[in-house]
Amino acid sequence: MKIIWSPLSLERAGEIADYIALDKTTAAIEWIETLFDKVEILKSSPKIGRIVPESCREDIRELLFGNYRIIYLADEKKISILTIRHGKQIMPIDELQA
Repeated sequence: MKIIWSPLSLERAGEIADYIALDKTTAAIEWIETLFDKVEILKSSPKIGRIVPESCREDIRELLFGNYRIIYLADEKKISILTIRHGKQIMPIDELQA
């Protein structure tokens, strides 16, 4: 199964890593590496994440990663990473569009 990162999801990952790097660069690098490792799990278990409550759609799911939500769309052929949000942020519905 193929994993596709949306431009928004890559932008959010970069913003989070930049913020972490303000305190410790090595921690930011480790965070990014662990993020990508976590997402790789979806290749073999695409339904491992829970359904995103804001969407009420079976195909839009999320993995929890520390304080963050990795929001993705799963179909038979690919996993599309839509966005990454802090768990305390309100999820704008437009970020759930594939």
